[in-house]
Formats: sequence, structure tokens, C-alpha cells
Amino acid sequence: MTTEVGPARIGDVLAPLEIEITRTLVVAGAIASRDYQDVHHDAESARQKGSPDIFMNILTTNGLVGRYITDHFGPRSVLRSVAIRLGAPNHPGDTMVLTGVVEDVRGDTATVRVVGANSLGNHVTGTVTVTVSSPAPVPEPVTRATTGTSPEVRP
Repeated sequence: MTTEVGPARIGDVLAPLEIEITRTLVVAGAIASRDYQDVHHDAESARQKGSPDIFMNILTTNGLVGRYITDHFGPRSVLRSVAIRLGAPNHPGDTMVLTGVVEDVRGDTATVRVVGANSLGNHVTGTVTVTVSSPAPVPEPVTRATTGTSPEVRP
């Protein structure tokens, strides 16, 4: 049975997120994920291997997809699965636009189809499953009966 999760419904379209692909983003993402392949930081090596420039690694893309989903669903969202496939590379000087559509909602869990496109085509496609927990209940204020006596102290 499919039900509503937070404000999400099947067919909802997430607002697009534009991400400028800078040389710093590509290199920093590779370093942060300990991916020292030269094609992610050395333009000459990338060209020698057939690429016009350095390009983003999959771990950085994975992180950006996760950010896109959690930014949409809020701080109580938890990524349950991220299944992505890379296509056209993200090179510095380009812009990737992430878009998403809610494909399924079951209880407090939604599945979102995500596409990240740049000027060359689709850089990333995939699905993300996210759970959105309800806000924690606000505790009732504690009321104490006053009897006019002090509490008993025991040794």
C-alpha cells in the first residue's frame, strides 16, 4: 500500500539544484574521498588518457545526490539507499542540474528518481530511497503538587 510521507506524494517534482562544476569542487571531492586517480586532479594526465580535462569522481557525485535529497526532505531525513550510474563526465566550467521525481511512497519512506544533467548529457541517473521520521514529540510540562513540606531526605 502506498501512503504519504511528509509532504511527498507520487509524482511530486523536486526543485532543481544547479551546481557549478569548478576545478576546486572536482579536486576537493576526489581528495576528500581519497580518490587519488590523476584524472581527477591532473589536467595533463587526463588529456593523455583521452579526456579534455579532469572530471568528477563517482563518490563526489554520490555525495551531491545525497545532499540534493536531504536538502529537499529536511534534517530528519535518512538516506536508506542510493543507486546511481554515471554517464557524461562533469568537467570544470560546466553546470550540473539535479532534478528528481518521487516514484513511490510507502509509510515514511519515499523513492526518488534522480537525474543530474550537464551540457554533455546526463551525468548521473538513479534512485534514492529516503526515510523521513516524524518530529520528536514535545514533552508535556512537568507539574508538581505542592504540599508545603520539603521532600524527605534519606541517607
